[in-house]
Amino acid sequence: MVADRGSKEGRRLVIALGGNAIIPAGQEGTYEQQAAITGETMKQVARLAADGNHVVMTHGNGPVVGNIVLRNDAGMSIHGIPVMPMFVCGADSQGGLGYMLQQSLQNALSEIGLDIPVATVVTQVLVDRGDPAFADPVKPIGPFYDEEEARLLRDENGWTIVRDAGRGWRRVVPSPVPKEVIEWEAIRTLVDAGVLTIATGGGGVPVIRNDEGLLEGVDAVIDKDRASALLGGLIGAEVLIIVTQVEKVCIRFGQPDEEALDVMTADQARNLLAEGEFPPGSMGPKIESAVTFLDSGGQSVIITSPGHILGALAGDRGTTIIPA
Repeated sequence: MVADRGSKEGRRLVIALGGNAIIPAGQEGTYEQQAAITGETMKQVARLAADGNHVVMTHGNGPVVGNIVLRNDAGMSIHGIPVMPMFVCGADSQGGLGYMLQQSLQNALSEIGLDIPVATVVTQVLVDRGDPAFADPVKPIGPFYDEEEARLLRDENGWTIVRDAGRGWRRVVPSPVPKEVIEWEAIRTLVDAGVLTIATGGGGVPVIRNDEGLLEGVDAVIDKDRASALLGGLIGAEVLIIVTQVEKVCIRFGQPDEEALDVMTADQARNLLAEGEFPPGSMGPKIESAVTFLDSGGQSVIITSPGHILGALAGDRGTTIIPA
């Protein structure tokens, strides 16, 4: 069962914040830098709340989760602290980033005189234990290693490590398709109660159901845009906003005749995907997620950069994707 769209005043929005909305390229990623960038983004979210919108925020966690994994390994080698599984590191990133987003939004609301509750939900996302992604890990995580380090880490930890041409060796993990957001009903309840909610951080903590039907964490990374589209459908969101590095979606990207798109339909998006316009490693998953959300009953998807959220919702910025 999903929520009825339009059952309450104000639009129901899911805003999926990409990593560059938290740690832009070229910065070290200190807490102070992350908080400064996040604060600017949350000022826009506060304005959306002031206009009566019901907002759920999701977020990526790279390279934060990679740094947590490194600290995990360093703690073992230096202090003998037991290494935690990667899915626990993912949960750690949800807590830390959720705290920062939550506090930044609370401060932004306070600055404009609004007293609206904000909450973060550490979210599990169910995946299929038979997903082909587990046999073919492709999602990079963590730093680059030289060949000797890579072989040692592979042998000691059982990691899958692949060569990245020209940059060294890197660990890769599975990226299975999200099937269910375990806490979606709790998230919907918070939104119905008027709580600005942060959820599905880093795509959610990936879990499977074991032979007894119980939940178990698995080492994987779920694409946060796919998880956000799934969550949006479950809670009855009207609009999905995907915040990324570029202001608009482009076709023939990087070529002399590059063209930025203001609006396209879901059918146009499908056709452009099939033609190879949107590569799997960049815009492809975002467009696929947009189509999934629209197929679930969503009214529109907006793709834009961090500074243009308000303008994109007003129709002045970004690319809007609408149902066919």
